[in-house]
Amino acid sequence: MSLSQDAAEMIGLKCLAWLAGDEELLPVFMGTTGASVDDLREGAKNPEFIGAVLDFVLMDDAWVEAFCTANSLANDMPMHARAALPGGGQVNWT
Repeated sequence: MSLSQDAAEMIGLKCLAWLAGDEELLPVFMGTTGASVDDLREGAKNPEFIGAVLDFVLMDDAWVEAFCTANSLANDMPMHARAALPGGGQVNWT
């Protein structure tokens, strides 16, 4: 499945909103990335940042499942969205 960059960004923005609403996971993301609340606001305008949000969530199957369940998405949609954003073609899972 191939997504347009616009469709991928919409999924990524949903993921960012979901992450921002998770009181346990958001501090993990912010601590791991060094991002501030202002960075989250500004990053929502940046496809590379949105890709980084998806990269983070894709690190754990439970996070992927929770995000997808909350947004009525198939569990493979974050992966497809990530592939359609800048840097997504460079992911190496080995």
